[in-house]
Amino acid sequence: MKTAKIRLCVEQSLGQGQTIPLARDQAHYLFGVMRQGAGDAVLLFNGRDGEWRAEVAEAGKRGGTLVVQELTAPQRNPPDLWLLFAPIKKARTDFIVEKAAEMGAARIIPVQTDFTNSERIRQDRLQAHAVEAAEQCGGTFVPEVTGLHKLDTLLSDWPEDRQLMFCDEALAGAGSLLRAAGGDAWAILIGPEGGFSDAERTRLAALPFAQPVALGPRILRADTAAVAALTVWQQALGDWA
Repeated sequence: MKTAKIRLCVEQSLGQGQTIPLARDQAHYLFGVMRQGAGDAVLLFNGRDGEWRAEVAEAGKRGGTLVVQELTAPQRNPPDLWLLFAPIKKARTDFIVEKAAEMGAARIIPVQTDFTNSERIRQDRLQAHAVEAAEQCGGTFVPEVTGLHKLDTLLSDWPEDRQLMFCDEALAGAGSLLRAAGGDAWAILIGPEGGFSDAERTRLAALPFAQPVALGPRILRADTAAVAALTVWQQALGDWA
């Protein structure tokens, strides 16, 4: 039996004997870039059915077919955790999405704050980065990357049972730590490069579901803060604990 070296995320349901037709871009990657062919093994996941070993049945320049053979890993879903962040420069926004997918965010929500520099995002491109991160890190779940939301609107419609870890750069060095609260539904909020406005900070501090938290004694860049915040939450309340 050949060893599978490549993982692909597919939309179809997965089960023994299932035939999976490949989209053109998947076929190009698998056969044109990675030089796979008939009889080679591929690992598949769809975010619902775990990871499965499949074999290439047909290989072509514009398409191909895989046949699912056996379950290789169970479905592993992340905690009920959202990451809210203000988009920054393109490469650093890509980094945030990739790391959030790797570190166990269930949903990734770009938000527009008072000082957000970017007023638009490419949701499809960011979603593709989340898929690629899951493929490369062995994950069986791909978080949804939403469109850009205004922070003010999002907070007005906030679900009552979801706690918010508000990472406030103004608290750097103050020693404000995350504490457990009722329920398993959480979100993390990371601000823009210019920080939160006074009005935003006042509103967030007054919300009953929000916990202002310091990420150590230093002010971090937005992309570093996202990784640090995910690490803090996962170790304290998530599936790293």
